[in-house]
Amino acid sequence: MPELPDITVYVERLEALLLGRALHKIRLASPFLLRSVSPPLAAFEGQPVTGVVRRGKRIVFAFPGGLHLALHLMVAGRLHWKAAGAPIPKSNGLMAMDFPEGTLILTESGTKKRAALLAFADLESLQAQFPVGLEPLEATLPRFAAALRSENHTLKRSLTDPRLFSGIGNSYSDEILHRARLSPVLLTAKLSDAQIKALFKAVKDVLREWTAALREESQGKFPEKVTAFRAGMAVHGRYGKPCPVCQSPVQRIRYAENETNYCPQCQTGGKLLADRALSGLLRKDWPRSLDEMEKLLARHKASIEGLPAHETG
Repeated sequence: MPELPDITVYVERLEALLLGRALHKIRLASPFLLRSVSPPLAAFEGQPVTGVVRRGKRIVFAFPGGLHLALHLMVAGRLHWKAAGAPIPKSNGLMAMDFPEGTLILTESGTKKRAALLAFADLESLQAQFPVGLEPLEATLPRFAAALRSENHTLKRSLTDPRLFSGIGNSYSDEILHRARLSPVLLTAKLSDAQIKALFKAVKDVLREWTAALREESQGKFPEKVTAFRAGMAVHGRYGKPCPVCQSPVQRIRYAENETNYCPQCQTGGKLLADRALSGLLRKDWPRSLDEMEKLLARHKASIEGLPAHETG
């Protein structure tokens, strides 16, 4: 799912392309994309774009008279800038916004169509529908600490809770926690002042660094390489690969469709966090540390190597 750095770069480019430009027409290939009935999309046609901003993980287009369109890309939604009047792709296209200078197309990969577009008659209605938490790059340390301690949850859950912090999701929360050297399952009520200060710095550093990197990657062009998995990430999407700090294999916790990646050496004192799938299968045999895991793998390898070739195939 595109998060704060990705959405920020989208917004900056969209603002440069669309500010002051009149929206000619909105074409929907999937009626399910539109999750509101009033005001109608026809009310936006012919109106100039007066602003493009990020609200949490949503892209918000502002128009005269208080009209707003809020677009949530969800996991697989992506935007593309094409020539004026470009057709909507038949395989994965959901919407086109036509401007005299070009067409903004929304696509969504996969079979689960989760992207959403909502229309609002005024800003107050949008803000009421989508309240957001603290903007992490604008936060002071006291406000950041207060938000963290307002509820007692795991760090992973708190960082990705849109009511607490705006724009942080699964990908960058992994990177932030690795940078701060904190366990994703550490409870916020148990955080020391020093740990909160380290987390505060990691949030700002990681989000700023990745925003700058994505700006550089797009080089003033429309961002087309928006992804949750990037080669330069330390732990996210790098299960089994070496941690860039200590070279220990990156581990994961899986829950439903979500996966948390972490380095046990850097973040949990060498302790392996229970993975619901594997620990439920192995039960008492689940290794509690990297050393135990290495011994378990060594025993498994030895048992396999001791079998006849036809049994190992």
